[in-house]
Amino acid sequence: MIKAVIFDMDGVIIDSELVYLEKMWEFGKTKNPDMRLEQLYPMVGASKADAWSVLADAIGQGQTWEEAREELKAHVDVYADVDYRKIFRPEMLDILRELKADGYKLAVASSTQLPLVERVMRENEIIDYFQILVSGGQFKKSKPDPEIYLYTAERLGVQPEECLAVEDSTFGVLAGHRAGMTVAALKDDRFNFDQSPADYRMDRLTEVLEILKELKK
Repeated sequence: MIKAVIFDMDGVIIDSELVYLEKMWEFGKTKNPDMRLEQLYPMVGASKADAWSVLADAIGQGQTWEEAREELKAHVDVYADVDYRKIFRPEMLDILRELKADGYKLAVASSTQLPLVERVMRENEIIDYFQILVSGGQFKKSKPDPEIYLYTAERLGVQPEECLAVEDSTFGVLAGHRAGMTVAALKDDRFNFDQSPADYRMDRLTEVLEILKELKK
C-alpha cells in the first residue's frame, strides 16, 4: 500500500530544463558560434561529470568538464532571474491538495541544491504541503544511486515499497527503481530519456492520482 508520494523537482514540479540549457547555450555560443542548443540536451538528468562534459564537448575548446563548469559559473548564474512561477506546472497545486486530503505523506527529492529547492517551493506557495525537502547535495552519490530516495523514505517513516516516486529523467527513474519504490515517469520526448525501469509512464502529471487509485484496488 502506498503511503507516501515523493516528487522530483526539475522536469516534474517545474519545467525548468530548457530554461537552464538556453542560458548555457547563450554563453556557449560566445565560445563556439556554431554550437546548437540540442547538443546540450544530454545534460538533462545526467551526473555532474557527465553533464558538464557534454557542455565542454559542445564548446569544443579542449576544456575539462571542471574547467567548462567553472568558466560558465564565472559568467552566468542560470538560476538568478528565473521566474519559477512561470515554469511551475499549475496542475501540481490540485494534485497536492488532493494527496494531502487523502492522507499521503509528501516530499521532494531533488538533485538540485536545497536553497534553490526551498526557493521554488516558496515562490509557488506549495512548501507547506511537504513534510520534507531533500537535496542531492546532502549525499556523496547522486541519482541514479538510490540513497536520496532511501533517506527520504526513512525520514517520512515509511518503507521504500510504500512510496510512489514521480520522476522524469533516466537517472531519476533508475534511482527510484533501485530504491524499491513504485515509479511513475512523466514523459518528455525532448531529451531522449530512458524511462523503461518505470512502473508507469504518464502523458500528464495528473495521472499520479489515477495511478494511486489503481494501486489501492
